Amino acid sequence: MKTLLIVWHSHTGGAQQMARAAAEGATAEAIVRVVLKHAPEAAAEDVLNADGLIWVTPENLAAMSGLMKDFFDRTYYALLDRINGKPYAAMICAGSDGCNALRQIERIATGLRLKAVADGLIVNTHAQTTEAILAPKQIGDEDLRRCAEIGLALAAGLAAGIF
Repeated sequence: MKTLLIVWHSHTGGAQQMARAAAEGATAEAIVRVVLKHAPEAAAEDVLNADGLIWVTPENLAAMSGLMKDFFDRTYYALLDRINGKPYAAMICAGSDGCNALRQIERIATGLRLKAVADGLIVNTHAQTTEAILAPKQIGDEDLRRCAEIGLALAAGLAAGIF
């Protein structure tokens, strides 16, 4: 059975909800094994043991979260030239834009020679005040459905040997 690794970090719960929705989508048909790993606990070995990858992070100050960046800092060189061609998708929980956080993940994925199999998903919570930014997030059903669809598509592609 193929393994899909979902590495996530979340400060206010939004990105965590997105990661869980992707996992639920991926396991809907019981065609792959899904491993959800909080970024501080994820290691290069987790990535090496996975057949497909989903990265999920909030946008913080126009960048991916520090703990997601820490994950990439800790694993990048151990993975370089060892995971070429693995399929991946990226999801960003943003307060306004999210493009730079997505761009950062795409650049890292390019360096690791990964294969994007879905367009990056940015869920915009429109949090613009200090209170709204720091408040727990509730991701809407439509956005969670989109996360689940990406999880399912990646799982189905892995199971069918498409990627």
